[in-house]
Amino acid sequence: MERIPISHQLSPSSWNRFEECPRKYWLSRQRLPRRASMPASLGNAIHNSMEEICNLDVTDRDDLETEWLSKSMKEILDKHWKIEKKLFLETPRKPQWKPHLISKAREGFIGALNILFTRISLDKKKFSEVSIRDWKNLQSILLLNEGSLASEDGKLIGRLDLLVDDLDVNGKSKGWIVADLKTGKPPKKDLNERVVRQLLFYRDLLKETTPKHPLVTAEGWYSANTEVYSADGESVLDDARTAWEMMKLTKSPFLGTPGPNVCGFCEFKAWCPDWWVARNNGQLSDSTMFRDEVVKLIRFDETSGAALFERQIAAGDEGEVTESEIRFGGFLKDSAFEQISDLISSEYDGPIYLGSARAEGKIIHLGYWSEVLKWSPLLESIRVN
Repeated sequence: MERIPISHQLSPSSWNRFEECPRKYWLSRQRLPRRASMPASLGNAIHNSMEEICNLDVTDRDDLETEWLSKSMKEILDKHWKIEKKLFLETPRKPQWKPHLISKAREGFIGALNILFTRISLDKKKFSEVSIRDWKNLQSILLLNEGSLASEDGKLIGRLDLLVDDLDVNGKSKGWIVADLKTGKPPKKDLNERVVRQLLFYRDLLKETTPKHPLVTAEGWYSANTEVYSADGESVLDDARTAWEMMKLTKSPFLGTPGPNVCGFCEFKAWCPDWWVARNNGQLSDSTMFRDEVVKLIRFDETSGAALFERQIAAGDEGEVTESEIRFGGFLKDSAFEQISDLISSEYDGPIYLGSARAEGKIIHLGYWSEVLKWSPLLESIRVN
């Protein structure tokens, strides 16, 4: 039977984004310029290196060969770090590439492998002692590596980092482990709601699409501290399908739910009037060291990078702004200097979004860590399903 085309698909990341802030999810679907980040590039390098080394073809190599693993790891990580750098520099919105973070990527790669090694008691060996036979044993318990999952109706999708055969002390299988590799900051105690939802989604979608499955458990593997955190709970697929219905794209924006955590690292603030209204009514603080602003440019010195800005005040719920009496100085350099120069050259004289401005008293500083964009509230979808 021919499958009926569907308007959209729900993944754990899109579901989490929708639950966090429906408007953030709506904006994420609008083909807005992407923003690169070093944490994302670092995580991609670790994930892709893990995928490649786990799939390494060693069938024709001597089982007794040792002292090969560290060299292979370096070659693989160096390759993926180079790929991530290229993608990063080609992304329209980006901070500064930080080459020294490759050392952190190496630590994460090592941490991820050490967790995997515990599954066949390889964690007691030095990397130089790991043989080809050991590696073949390791590969034998990897049932899926970066495998795609999809519900029968195509509405729910996911991508498993690893599906691991869970062996008992006698080497007998006692079930499957859905393992999601985490390269960020480990939890202080328990997994947060977003990660639990993600892990259970993978677990439940795998069970639904594999009727003859054994016991399936879900774990978050944190490479930074080589700790494993389990996720337990009832099936989340009914909730996922309910969310899928609510996530159908509409012409008008979804309702925003601004808050410090929601807005803090949101990459869509230049298009979101809900955020600026919340800033103006005091729901969000403007007293942090790094802050975002909507301003009018009063003066700019292209020699020194000195600027004078006037903060704009929200004059409605749809991004309208009006002048205020609040003025402050700023200094721009690096990419922030280039971005404001481009706006001036284009003869744009409307309100400007300043992202991640470092505040020092009544002066702000903008550089490679910042963004200077047109204030362009998006009030109508360009991707109605």
